[in-house]
Amino acid sequence: MTGSLFKANFWSTDILSTVGYDSIIQHLNNGRKNCKEFEDFLKERAAIEEKYGKDLLNLSRKKPCGQSEINTLKRALEVFKQQVDNVAQCHIQLAQTLREEARKMEEFREKQKLQRKKTETIMDAAHKQRNSQFKKTMDAKKTYEQKCRDKDEAEQAVHRSATVANQRQQEKLFVKLATSKTAVEDSDKAYMLHINMLEKVREDWQSEHVKACEVFEAQECERINFFRNALWLHVNQLSQQCVTNDEMYEQVRKSLEMCSIEKDIQYFVNQRKTGQTPPAPIMYENFYSPQRNAAPPGKTTGPNVARRGPLPVPKHLPDDPDYSLVEDYSLLYQ
Repeated sequence: MTGSLFKANFWSTDILSTVGYDSIIQHLNNGRKNCKEFEDFLKERAAIEEKYGKDLLNLSRKKPCGQSEINTLKRALEVFKQQVDNVAQCHIQLAQTLREEARKMEEFREKQKLQRKKTETIMDAAHKQRNSQFKKTMDAKKTYEQKCRDKDEAEQAVHRSATVANQRQQEKLFVKLATSKTAVEDSDKAYMLHINMLEKVREDWQSEHVKACEVFEAQECERINFFRNALWLHVNQLSQQCVTNDEMYEQVRKSLEMCSIEKDIQYFVNQRKTGQTPPAPIMYENFYSPQRNAAPPGKTTGPNVARRGPLPVPKHLPDDPDYSLVEDYSLLYQ
């Protein structure tokens, strides 16, 4: 607490002035507005967190992400999708937490508003009473001063008529003088009465002003402390969100550390292998060889067919029915 700074620094020499009180009220109104702005900020941040969480959840659950991966990398991707889902849920939960903090700020504002209203009502009444009594006192003062001037004029008239006026006129002047003196005495008493009443009202108003300053200063200290703590809590919640997210992503990193390139390759080979024997070379086949159509190209009929030796070089054997000589054919039609 700062003590009595408000009640020591918000006065004015003008008894009718409310400049100090108005300055305090304006500051309190600004503080209340600032709390409302932070409350709205929390609500909008909550809406952003909720939308982000839902979008992230939708992405995690509906968008394919490496769905045809296998073995260890597949397991790592499953952990990744699950942790993204968890992160999304955390953001949605953070949105609910922020709305709860905004609600607390609203309740605090309303509580202070009601507390201030009581003090402001008392001060408004004190100001009205002070102003009313001041006006009555000033009116009484004017009446008193006017009666004093009337008495002075009556005295001067008596002195002037001492040598020129007759007895009857002098009697009238003396009666007027006596009446004016009585009026002065009555107005003087009324003026003094109002002065005393004004002093009592002034003391009461100053007492209420001091009390109001103490209440308002205590409220402002409470507001600043509450606002500061709310902001501190907010950034702590955001920091915790980052820590929680990192812990979830750490699970993904751990699963990636367990990912084995060799195991995934071996797993694929074991699951999808088609054979270990490649196709045999496509060999030359003589059209006139009796084994020409024994097997289709690229296929083997036995272990030795694909590795048979080279074809024999034809010799000039006229009597061999498997061979024909060029000279046995004519390219021209005779």
